[in-house]
Amino acid sequence: MNIRSLTRGDGVVIGAAVVLFIASFLDLYSVGNSCAGSFCPKLDVPNAWDALGLLMSMFLAGIIGAALIVVARSLPQPKKIAGIDLGQFGTAFTIFAAWTAFWTIIDMDKAGAGMILGLIAALVLAAGAVAGPMVAALKAPLMGAPRPAVAPYGAQPYGAQPAGGYGYPGGAQPQPQPYGAAGTDPSQGGQTPAPGAAAQPAPAPAAGAPAGDFAPFWFAVPVARPLYPEDGSPTPIAELAPGTWYLAVEQRGAALVAQTQDGRRGVLQDTTGIQRG
Repeated sequence: MNIRSLTRGDGVVIGAAVVLFIASFLDLYSVGNSCAGSFCPKLDVPNAWDALGLLMSMFLAGIIGAALIVVARSLPQPKKIAGIDLGQFGTAFTIFAAWTAFWTIIDMDKAGAGMILGLIAALVLAAGAVAGPMVAALKAPLMGAPRPAVAPYGAQPYGAQPAGGYGYPGGAQPQPQPYGAAGTDPSQGGQTPAPGAAAQPAPAPAAGAPAGDFAPFWFAVPVARPLYPEDGSPTPIAELAPGTWYLAVEQRGAALVAQTQDGRRGVLQDTTGIQRG
């Protein structure tokens, strides 16, 4: 699971689920003891694990709902159960847990620490599950994307123009030619047409065809981006994470064919802002 794909709303859900789990071990009831002295019997107050119905409908239902929400967030493609999105299924679990907790504590005469803390955790859990996808503050990433590791010497963003002029290594610039003199022009096969001659546009490479002068290089992505199969399938085969260097083995138009550390190859369609090594 890629933790950088989680949002602040997911963090609220995870935290509330942890508190709900802890509350399941605390006392459900608050029982006063009027007996004094060393011969008073010790009262055995039950917790949620002693009440199977309450355990399943409130405590474990909320924890299962939180787990479904987090798993749905980390998957590259939405998964469904009985035609319902996995995240929506988890949200329904959390709402049911909060509903059960509310009416259970209303029916109690003296609620214990476990029930009170469980109600608070269930309400926060349901609120985080419902508001997470809608509130802008909760939709922000839980962990900001880190800056990539120190780039190799001479690294620069992919597609950036060299300091000495694009296409002229070492900063060398072409010398000006007298008006009318023939010079070299790569787009015209090495010869610049004379003034007045119609300039013929260079043939454009075929879409999706590998670049003829491409050389493999290392690169890093600024944010997590999916890697799609080379056959054009819409289902990603991997996710490129920030802070990791990947090898670009081929260029296809504006896209790159990248290779992960485990040897998988795929097409990176979004190459904006990547750092080249």
